[in-house]
Amino acid sequence: MTHSIRAVLALLVCTTLAACATTTPVPASAPAVVLVSIDGFRSDYLDRGLTPNLSKLAAEGVRAEGMRPSYPALTFPNHWALVTGLRPDRNGIVHNVMRDPAIGAFKAGNETNAGDARWWNGAEPIWVTAERAGLRTATMFWPGSQAPVRGVRPTHWRAYDERVPDDARVDQVVQWLASKDDVRLATMYFELLDDSGHGFGPDSPEVARDIAKIDATIGRLVDELQVRGLRERVNLVIVSDHGMAEVAPGHAIAVEDMVDARDATRIANGQVVTFAPVAGREREAEATLLARHDHYACWKKDAMPPQWHYGTHPRVAPIVCQMDEGWDAIERKEIGKRPEHARGSHGFDPALPSMRAVFVANGPAFKAGATLPVIDNVDVYPLLARLLGVAPQPHDGSADTFVPALR
Repeated sequence: MTHSIRAVLALLVCTTLAACATTTPVPASAPAVVLVSIDGFRSDYLDRGLTPNLSKLAAEGVRAEGMRPSYPALTFPNHWALVTGLRPDRNGIVHNVMRDPAIGAFKAGNETNAGDARWWNGAEPIWVTAERAGLRTATMFWPGSQAPVRGVRPTHWRAYDERVPDDARVDQVVQWLASKDDVRLATMYFELLDDSGHGFGPDSPEVARDIAKIDATIGRLVDELQVRGLRERVNLVIVSDHGMAEVAPGHAIAVEDMVDARDATRIANGQVVTFAPVAGREREAEATLLARHDHYACWKKDAMPPQWHYGTHPRVAPIVCQMDEGWDAIERKEIGKRPEHARGSHGFDPALPSMRAVFVANGPAFKAGATLPVIDNVDVYPLLARLLGVAPQPHDGSADTFVPALR
């Protein structure tokens, strides 16, 4: 064997070993993933006989008995947990309303916050990981998707606009999937059911109406994929961020009564109420708040219940108060404006059945008729990475959760 032949063979061996050491490239014909969030869809909504399309997807695919949200059981923290695999205390979106010592104030729905990557750079969402791996992605609304997280945007993205009809959202995603861009991951978001859940409570006729409406939207998505010849090449992963609990008439306390404003500054109202003691008044604020009260309990951030995995991030307020299920803490002026009928809220203990979110998956990667026990929502992220064939970032989820449900 000549020296030149040996050199060529050695080069081929090195090249082969190098290829084996990296992530295996995913062929362009590999199935795409469509991640759908139905905000506020409680897991047991699937058992009310109102969801023929979702129920069929579950029966022919995979369903979890429920999905535990991360603490706090609020919209923005849990949407970010789903796509990063990190609980809010690690992903940086620790509340819908929060403060950062260096950035300032954050509030869900604020467009400036939505596009400011400094709020979101603490974790890498699945679309950024996919884009870095050379896959094209698209986001039709998802908290965090409007910002260039760690300098990367999805190939296609739309700024959140609640005025865009649900059917138009479906049409846009299907168009992206059918384009020559070979989009491998697309996200969708629907807020309709969360709105009616808050307004009328989970057992109301209005929620029943909107469960049926959103199910029809999912049916439209499946039909459009079928018409385009895409259905067999798409893995659908349908989730929600949290459930919904009934709040009976009169079940609200005035947040102003929780502590004297001279002792503590209130940061967030609702179900996870947060305070920062006024400088020099820490002892007074803690003496008032740190205890069990009627309808709520409060802790210093470093003494939160351990099962919530919460309290270490700098954006977590110094004092956190958790409302009991079915109770809100809102401003006194808002209490008088409340209707006489029941309402709905989330943000309660994630272990409660009322807070359980939905999980349904269907597509070529999934077995038919598989049922999983209650799972944690951070487990969704390693599933998405596996479906896309990309190496996941460090996360809090378990890659083994979905093994029994995968082909």
